[in-house]
Amino acid sequence: MIDSELLYHLRSAVRSPAYTGLIESVLPTLIDCVADIGSTLKSSHYVSQAGSANAFGDDQLNVDVLAEKSIRTAISRCAFVITASSEEDPVERVVQHQQESVAKNVSEEQYTIAFDPLDGSSIIASNWTVGTIIGVWKGKTALGQPPASSQVASLLGVYGPRTTVIIALRAPGSEPICLEIGIGEGGVRGCEIIRPTIRLAESPFKTRYFAPANLRAAADNEKYMSLVSHFIQNKYTLRYSGGLVPDVVHALVKGHGVYISPVTAASKAKLRRLYELFPLALIIECAGGKAIDPADGTDILDKELTDLNETAGLVCGTADEVDFVKKALLD
Repeated sequence: MIDSELLYHLRSAVRSPAYTGLIESVLPTLIDCVADIGSTLKSSHYVSQAGSANAFGDDQLNVDVLAEKSIRTAISRCAFVITASSEEDPVERVVQHQQESVAKNVSEEQYTIAFDPLDGSSIIASNWTVGTIIGVWKGKTALGQPPASSQVASLLGVYGPRTTVIIALRAPGSEPICLEIGIGEGGVRGCEIIRPTIRLAESPFKTRYFAPANLRAAADNEKYMSLVSHFIQNKYTLRYSGGLVPDVVHALVKGHGVYISPVTAASKAKLRRLYELFPLALIIECAGGKAIDPADGTDILDKELTDLNETAGLVCGTADEVDFVKKALLD
């Protein structure tokens, strides 16, 4: 049962009955996933190789496998989720619902989810904040669909000293919203709305933040080096952990920030469009910011997906800062 305050808040934002399943079933299921993964991480004292690799050849950790299993198990109990794929297993597969009664309770309201079960494998052994990234799409596939309108929701689960979830909703016919909730052992039943509205601030800013991913690329790219020098000379505050989720969430919490993951001749695109970029871009846009591909300056959500394995770079955050980075890298 979803927390009544959260349910009221979500229903107020999306009044159309066409999204009742999204509000009352899909989102609560995914929030409970985040709670479950958070509890699992708190009791997983040893982070180790699982002895397997994902589809991209990356070695899997035991916590990657546990997070993937948690989400797969949960969505098997949600009749509205028809198809799912993940960064660990990038194939859109029909969800095998656990109970026959669930499988039969399928309406015209159907969703595909695409997720990165545990983002931040490189820093989790250091006990730094990591996260889960989930995008929710209308219909049975994310392929060939316009991301800006077909991806109707996204979630960022954040596992640090607290477990929190940032939710973005942009259903056609409704105003976009972005909010943050805190969750405990009770999952969605005991959650609390921390911020009913997340909005990146407008200038003037008391403090400006920048997060330069893959800083080594600046040694081979003069424009990126100049950009980093600009931030330092203008007394921006560095906030970079090496984890995509905590670095983007920091900007959302502080109200200002720009995250830069460049694409250069020596540094190829690594972020997965479907499993990382699309959900993050929706959250940033719903918070009033911008998210672009640094290779050509186009909005992340402008390009349809033709292959589940597509990658790209990322610049996201405060709109003015993203525009400045775009000009610096591409002009």
